[in-house]
Amino acid sequence: MMPSVHIDNVGEMAIIECAGRFVRSDAAFKLREAVTSQTDSRVVVLDLTEMHAIGGGGLGMLVLLQRWAQEHDIRFKLFNPSRPVLDKLKHVDFELATLQQMMSLLSHVDSRYARALIESQFPLHQLSRYA
Repeated sequence: MMPSVHIDNVGEMAIIECAGRFVRSDAAFKLREAVTSQTDSRVVVLDLTEMHAIGGGGLGMLVLLQRWAQEHDIRFKLFNPSRPVLDKLKHVDFELATLQQMMSLLSHVDSRYARALIESQFPLHQLSRYA
């Protein structure tokens, strides 16, 4: 599967869904463009649910993006990494957002948009795995 990113903006929060294998530099650059375009966001969350692999270049880009976010006073969080991605993330220091933190972040934005986003991203049959 080719790497892809999709951006959902909800209020001052950007949720960037990452899918595929982020093992080549073009994937890392695609991720950089998606994150650094969110200059009006106060929070950027990378949803890693569908990211199946990440290489050294991808990890390095995450470190760079974390630094970029700090310099721009933007909270930068990673959410729901797959097992292979989580194993790689253990080698670097990233804050992983829990489902409860995501719900809290979404509660601070317009509730209609938050509910629609939650329902589109996490159908009820998927939410049971977080309980």
